Amino acid sequence: MNTQKFDVVLIGGGIMSATLGTFLKTLNPNVSIKVFERLSDVSQESSNPWNNAGTGHAALCELNYMPDSKDGSLPDPSKAIAINEQFQLSREFWSWAVNQGILGNPDTFIHSTPHMTFVRGAEDVDYLSRRFEALKDQPLFKGMEFSTDAAKIAGWAPLLIEGRADEGPIAATRIESGTDVDFGAVTRQLLANLQKQGVEIQTSAEVTGLRKQQDGSWNVSVRGASAVNAKFVFVGAGGWALKLFQKSGIAEAKGYGTFPVGGQWLRTDNPEIVAKHKAKVYSQASVGAPPMSVPHLDTRVVDGKASLLFGPYATSNPKFLKQGSILDLPLSLRPSNLIPYIAVGLSNFGLIKYLVGELLKSKSRKFESLLEFMPSAKASDWQLLNAGQRAQIIKKDAAKGGVLQFGTEILTSADGSISGLLGASPGASTAVYAMLEVLKKSFGSEFAAWEPKLREVMPSYGVKLNADAKAAATSLAATGKVLQII
Repeated sequence: MNTQKFDVVLIGGGIMSATLGTFLKTLNPNVSIKVFERLSDVSQESSNPWNNAGTGHAALCELNYMPDSKDGSLPDPSKAIAINEQFQLSREFWSWAVNQGILGNPDTFIHSTPHMTFVRGAEDVDYLSRRFEALKDQPLFKGMEFSTDAAKIAGWAPLLIEGRADEGPIAATRIESGTDVDFGAVTRQLLANLQKQGVEIQTSAEVTGLRKQQDGSWNVSVRGASAVNAKFVFVGAGGWALKLFQKSGIAEAKGYGTFPVGGQWLRTDNPEIVAKHKAKVYSQASVGAPPMSVPHLDTRVVDGKASLLFGPYATSNPKFLKQGSILDLPLSLRPSNLIPYIAVGLSNFGLIKYLVGELLKSKSRKFESLLEFMPSAKASDWQLLNAGQRAQIIKKDAAKGGVLQFGTEILTSADGSISGLLGASPGASTAVYAMLEVLKKSFGSEFAAWEPKLREVMPSYGVKLNADAKAAATSLAATGKVLQII
């Protein structure tokens, strides 16, 4: 009888909920919103800056967004272009938020950081050369450079070449328009602004149940607190999203499973080393490795201080969140997803072998991987730290029984009253695009009236930005100026 009622409940205090909440309050200032975060503070899981590499994922350097062709022709750039266009929406949204005073000084959350790809061996050098040819004339990739010259590469990133023996062909690409983003800072600033607008944010509040009511609304049960009622629920709970969708009972969640993969980083704060490397340098993944385990040597700027991260090294445990439970995986098993789980286990021996190999590696073995990137590295300068936990999607497949999907998927009930995200990469970088998709699916009757405002916030919304060189240049220049990344 005393249940509090809200228009919207956002589950999870991360970048997704913060972005969606900001959209909703901008489009309808009268909307009532409640945010629940199970931990003692917001942005402590995947949005935390030390739980991710902070790469503004725009497919500038990440090879998994543009796999090689099978016949030696130029690889297809369409997915890389799509990811880049999605990230430009984030840049435009953040630029608008800075101008509105919603986000603070850009230096608190984003920094210009060149994105590079570095490969070794004739086969990978050939692939990177063809990838460069496919991208160099694309408007959103303008300014990308390619080189096989060690001296040139040393000028871009000295640590890649210092102490390196002549081990055969090497190559690299570089583009200056890359960024390092502190998604934790973005999250905290967006949520702080929402609080100023009357949004209630309750931490140390674990949602334990979701029950659909006859009027189409949802009763949301919270451990140790009174239940609340909402017309719309967004599940932005990272790896726990599957658990909450299962509790909701919606048909759309049946057949889904989650494959958890953890990670570790090697990190150095040695200022002499950090000063020699200002870039995010990605390479090829090991055979069988998930895309999130692509090795990279990254500049990270958190709270104004620069560090270097190398990794990630995959770890394996059954938790769906870094601060989850070892029972997460077994308790997610249902008759509807058992076959997909089994099918994925039987068809992914390469991944399982890779994870077992990673688990058996000592710190010294992991350090050897860093030496392949940075031959001059000294173990005494680096510490091994735990990174975030990722939950990859397992879903039904008519032909195979089940497939493991490395990506992000929006799950929405038929009536649009509950929506959320499953999966990982590209994740936070494309939160704006993902939340626009949630708005389309769950607020269809209002969405047409909102579009003019959305275009005011993001001028390229609804436009294939890469197809218009002038529009692409305008967007990059405008957001670069506001965000201080040019």
